[in-house]
Amino acid sequence: MSAETSAWVRDADDGSVLTVHVRPGAGSSQLVGFHGAALCARVAARPVEGAANRALTAMLAGVLGLRPSALTIVTGAHGRDKGVHVRGLAPSAVRARIGAALDVDKPRSGH
Repeated sequence: MSAETSAWVRDADDGSVLTVHVRPGAGSSQLVGFHGAALCARVAARPVEGAANRALTAMLAGVLGLRPSALTIVTGAHGRDKGVHVRGLAPSAVRARIGAALDVDKPRSGH
């Protein structure tokens, strides 16, 4: 695993923090790979009155098998680059659960 692909999740006091680059207004909500050292997510909601943030936390919660209330946007609430706190899951558990939905730790050709 390269340093760039491992930087998207880090340890926090009571869980993990994900670095996520969000592309709002997409056709569907899904994880799509990486944008630099951040996990890249597309969300269908537009960035109006927090709708895209709510869509992001709901989508990530579904992938991680958690309730949306276990996720909190701690940085970047008004931008595309966000820090998302995941309460109760260590980085290794986050990596394993997201890995089931997206093979995040293997290099991708052409990106």
